[in-house]
Amino acid sequence: MSDSLLPYAVGAAKRARRAAVRMRRRVEQMHTVPAIDGVKPRPLLQPVHFSVSGGRTLNFAVTFPRRPEAVNAAHLEMSRGRKVVHVELEQEPQSDGSLLLTATAPLRHDDPSETGTRGPVLSSGMWRMEVVVTESDGRELRAKIASAPAESSDGPTLSTSPSPTSGAVFRPVRSVDGRSMLNVRGPRHQAELTSFELRWDRIVVHGRLIAPKAPVEEYAAEAVLRRSSKAAAAPVTWDGDRFTFDVPLAEMAVGRTTRTWDMHLKAGGNRIKIARRLTDVRHPKQVYRTPFRIVALDNGSLARVHAYVTPAGVLAVSCTGFGTAPRGAEEVA
Repeated sequence: MSDSLLPYAVGAAKRARRAAVRMRRRVEQMHTVPAIDGVKPRPLLQPVHFSVSGGRTLNFAVTFPRRPEAVNAAHLEMSRGRKVVHVELEQEPQSDGSLLLTATAPLRHDDPSETGTRGPVLSSGMWRMEVVVTESDGRELRAKIASAPAESSDGPTLSTSPSPTSGAVFRPVRSVDGRSMLNVRGPRHQAELTSFELRWDRIVVHGRLIAPKAPVEEYAAEAVLRRSSKAAAAPVTWDGDRFTFDVPLAEMAVGRTTRTWDMHLKAGGNRIKIARRLTDVRHPKQVYRTPFRIVALDNGSLARVHAYVTPAGVLAVSCTGFGTAPRGAEEVA
């Protein structure tokens, strides 16, 4: 290497090291919250497992170093300010004389979008966690919970995903002093794709509006041509927060050029894409596979259409118009 280039190489190496340090700190910050001051120190229990699967199912297990006969009851206490909720813990005696305390419970968010009917209700914010054990003599013991082992991010499902009933996010985190906590975030404004039907004469979209910013009657459905401002409107039928509409293929399949359209809901100047986001599937496009289909439109023409879910979960429809349908094809379809 030329001596004139050496300073540039050294500078590049220093910048790379600084970038790696910043990235490592950023990852640690994403899963770490500040410590809570003013709380009397209590013993820490090491959790065997702590996660939220499927967006809303709490899975918890911790070892309690007491004989099973000394424990009368136990529960997991989650608190935020003056709000306190309890989840009962099952007792499983272990061969070493300790007691494994476990819980599996659905979580609900304190929001109108919530449709779940079972489990504790949690509001948005940071929730502290304690194990509370009542001994056979009536004495109550409390213990904080140490941070759980970090989960692997590999696999077909996400370690953290939105709740399929409300869109809220329940995410296990740790404080800087090494304690387990639960971070709850409310649902975001979105149009959730629940299903779509591929018929011989149309595509029917079914979805749900979550955390609306206007009355549902003000929302209109439309297909928006990708990388363009061109849009085709579609009449919407509402049932509460659920919507249904037919994709406007007649306006989309014009000419023999293949065009790709994204499905939206629009209210005033606010436009949101219809997408499947309330899922723990890591790669939606690889899982939700759909076929191409020839559709006979009402105007007598034919179109080759493909309705699919993009890697980001957005509902898209590509279509190409060609020819006309044989006489009577519409009635047969």
